[in-house]
Amino acid sequence: MANGQQITKLSVSTSKDEEEILGAQGYQLINVDLNQGAGGNQVLLWYKKECGNRPVTRIQFSFNENMKPDLADAGYELVNRDLNAGVRGDHVFLWYFYGSTEYDIPIVNLKVTTDAKDEPALLQDGWERLGCDLNRNAGGNFYLWVKREKPSYICEITASVDFSSDKLLFQLGYTRVDENTNRGACGNHVFLWYRRTTDKSNALTALNISTSLQEVSKLQAEGFKKLSVNLNKGTSGKDVYAWYKKEGCESQIQAMVLLISCNAWNEYQKAGINFIDKNLNEGNKGWKMHLAYK
Repeated sequence: MANGQQITKLSVSTSKDEEEILGAQGYQLINVDLNQGAGGNQVLLWYKKECGNRPVTRIQFSFNENMKPDLADAGYELVNRDLNAGVRGDHVFLWYFYGSTEYDIPIVNLKVTTDAKDEPALLQDGWERLGCDLNRNAGGNFYLWVKREKPSYICEITASVDFSSDKLLFQLGYTRVDENTNRGACGNHVFLWYRRTTDKSNALTALNISTSLQEVSKLQAEGFKKLSVNLNKGTSGKDVYAWYKKEGCESQIQAMVLLISCNAWNEYQKAGINFIDKNLNEGNKGWKMHLAYK
């Protein structure tokens, strides 16, 4: 796949007939069955590159009905094929967007990983991992990765505790990390969000997490700024906050990932990627998850 060409359309096939139709329409295939190992239909992701057409700049996923209306209202295109077709997992749908804000950088390449050991090398090579496990609740560990036209950096992060602000955040150029930080904890649906920039001087330089007042004091003293949203909102767990820095380090953050697999925790740490050893579901029975960034 030539890096210089922008992706202009995405599609999904869940049957042989659909594969033939998309192939005949000039779509190219990513040769990974998104239902591999889970049974069900063969589900394949396709993309198209066309000269003169608008480039895709953002990709999101929905895995429950509450996530859909604001994506549609914000102008995202739905690919109306369930990525978990024929299996018992969540109904996962792909959405894509033609953005024109300063935070929208064309996508020129796509990959799917199925094993956590393949992830750190991609992150180190400038790829951005999207937040949703495409096999969510069907037993997999499948993630879509995007490569952008130019090197880009995370310049802002925020968080939401329900779906009421989704449309506005999409309109403001944010990408949602499509995994609930309260997954399994019976609290609010809490999501992290970020915006990207090509301006290296505006990039965030460090991230961290606090799960106690002692950690709050320490991070404040180190010059970190705190997001106002408790990532454990609505649960019986500890107050968990995300923190960020824009100065004081030479490195700029190119990508952040929310890791929900213990295999991934090990692989990222082995590779020397910044791994924040604080559980975002500290003190409750939700899924253990950690942030990492490069």
